[in-house]
Amino acid sequence: MPLTLLVVDDDATLRDALVSYFELEGYVAIAAADGKEALHQVEAASPQLIVTDARMPELDGFELIRTLRQQPQHRLLPVVFLTARTEVEARIRGYKAGVDVYVQKPVDLPELGAIVRNLLDRAMLVGLSQTSPSPDRPEPDSENAPAEEPAALELTDRERETLVLLVEGFSNSEIGERLYLSPRTIEKYVSRLLDKTDTRNRIELTRFAIERDFDRKSDA
Repeated sequence: MPLTLLVVDDDATLRDALVSYFELEGYVAIAAADGKEALHQVEAASPQLIVTDARMPELDGFELIRTLRQQPQHRLLPVVFLTARTEVEARIRGYKAGVDVYVQKPVDLPELGAIVRNLLDRAMLVGLSQTSPSPDRPEPDSENAPAEEPAALELTDRERETLVLLVEGFSNSEIGERLYLSPRTIEKYVSRLLDKTDTRNRIELTRFAIERDFDRKSDA
């Protein structure tokens, strides 16, 4: 079944162009002219990814994403922000709201398509981690429960923040931008997390956190 993308932009010309492009790429593309309409579309169509303009009437992109991120079922929904603004303050505001990637206008369609595909691949990877047991580890049950509970892990605040963002699919550089740290520092935190959880790579670490609801417990 084709994946569904939601395109949100008050510029009808750009909106139609994006919808046409994504349909040619094999997606189901739906559209909204502003944030309020987009919220209705999200509930009606359950898109797998949103491409939205930042500046719109009624409800802009910042408030749209902030509203969606407050709903548990949309916390990991991938979001691409289209914007003509490049100020650091605006980008930080977007990242705090829950934006995954910024794409500057005018939009290069092949580049946007590659970004969308990458985000969807990550989202599907996380989804598989949530539903599939590890190939070399049996499905947890009442007689074969994990020996180590998340609360037993001694993590620093930065390690917890890094783990939550890693589960959401961010790269080291993206995590660094959100935490105002260098990618090298994030690499050190990820290495510590691998050691503390006895996992071998980012995929196993993500599965470890998701299977134990550690990302949600860290937010509590």
